[in-house]
Amino acid sequence: MDNDKLTDSNLVDEAIKVLEENDSGRFIQPNKSIYPHQWLWDSCFIAIGLANYDLKRAKIEILGLFEAQWSNGMIPSIILHGKKEHGLVAYDRHNAIWRSWLNPNAPKDLATSGITQPPMLAEAIYQIGQKLSVLKRREWYKQVYYPLLKYHMWLFAERDPHHEGLVLQIHPWEIGLDNTPPWMSELNDHLLPWWIRILRDTHLDDIVGIFRKDRLLNLKNQRLTNVEALALFSLQRRLRRKNYQFYKIIDHSLFAIEDITFNSIFIRANQLLIEIANFLGKKLPKDLLKSIHQSEEELDKLWDEYAEEYYSRDFVSHRLLKQSSIGSFMPLYSGKIKKDRASRIVGSLENEHRFGTVFPVPSAPLDSNWFQADRYWQGPTWVNTNWLIIQGLKRYGFNDHADALKESTIEMVKKSGFWEYFNPITGDGRGITNFSWTASLIIDLVKN
Repeated sequence: MDNDKLTDSNLVDEAIKVLEENDSGRFIQPNKSIYPHQWLWDSCFIAIGLANYDLKRAKIEILGLFEAQWSNGMIPSIILHGKKEHGLVAYDRHNAIWRSWLNPNAPKDLATSGITQPPMLAEAIYQIGQKLSVLKRREWYKQVYYPLLKYHMWLFAERDPHHEGLVLQIHPWEIGLDNTPPWMSELNDHLLPWWIRILRDTHLDDIVGIFRKDRLLNLKNQRLTNVEALALFSLQRRLRRKNYQFYKIIDHSLFAIEDITFNSIFIRANQLLIEIANFLGKKLPKDLLKSIHQSEEELDKLWDEYAEEYYSRDFVSHRLLKQSSIGSFMPLYSGKIKKDRASRIVGSLENEHRFGTVFPVPSAPLDSNWFQADRYWQGPTWVNTNWLIIQGLKRYGFNDHADALKESTIEMVKKSGFWEYFNPITGDGRGITNFSWTASLIIDLVKN
């Protein structure tokens, strides 16, 4: 496509082509070359874009996620598609790395991951509903209400064991921001296995890189480091050894974090669940309503007055993990923070030494020791987090900021194409091109 002559209308047409190219029939792949399976929050973002021009296809994307719901209510982060093994679908050449069948709650006819991802389902369901007539909206909400309710109840029941309001996460993959500074800092400082430390210190981790699938794409400086990748896979194996049974994991786990991004999304999702229930004339369980209210109050405790920033929190010690990241802006999306704090957060968007880059919003601030402009979640700008921030800015009346961020996001994609993420200084595409949620959310930004 000729980016110099690209109009908004042309951009939408090109975005639709990306989604069509990645359409597997049952679901839309994030990218068919390297991400062949169905990811939870990817599908939610994809459905939000689809709802602007193909409501039937948007519904299919969401219903496919519910087909993989575990009997305890969990929606897994990945639904695996490919060759059969043990009567289930295996994970490519990785020999069914997840082995979800080890957990009695896992579906019998689908292979999935053993963890979840940010709960964007309610938002996607709501966005689809808003584009339907009242009668068809009621039908749609009825179709998805109980599995959605079950998922939210599972999150509070299993991931808030102390009934404090916030839900905890047990792996960086659960928050979708795999190598984000707060989690990587904790992992490096406290929980890196001894054998990975040896590989790191002797620089033998490069040998491991030979076996990485993404090495063929020449993305060494744009993906997780070998040490990070090893650490995340090691952590996943620990969870698998406990059959993904939470009571076993939490008894021995020192790596449990109440993540600011995940919880902000969940707080917003709970508001939408209440709205959907009210539309259907249904009453949520009292215990659930109590937990929802408690989560909104507990969010306040993640604020650091001195830094004027929200942080994630260690589950056990309640210590704030004071590493700045894109997560600092997610409470805006929650819609449940004080207006004066929202104003102070927005100030960081204007600070050219932190998040005020030419193509904002970087996933880590410029003044962070972790910042690398091209390295996955440690610097690049992502369209999905921009979309979330734009919604939050609108929620608090920062319409000029929302419009400016929307415009720069669209211009960035016009300039470079539908990349997975972008250099926040130059706007050049990074990672994988023809990325579905970039295409989908651009459709939504242009049309709304």
